[in-house]
Amino acid sequence: MQLTRQTALALQQEGKAAYEAGDPHDSSPYDRLGNADQQFGYQYWTRGWVTARSAAEDAQEPAGASTGR
Repeated sequence: MQLTRQTALALQQEGKAAYEAGDPHDSSPYDRLGNADQQFGYQYWTRGWVTARSAAEDAQEPAGASTGR
């Protein structure tokens, strides 16, 4: 695997797709304790998964805020 920006973006897209498919956070096909390629894959796959989760949470309507009255 080439450790490039293009590869990083592709890995992030994999992570986003995994989140949208309902895969859990720990379902990354990459090993965070493996060699450099595996660690790179894990880091960017996870970044994509977390980004997708954050976007989904932000898209939800927040509960109405209480004014205290």
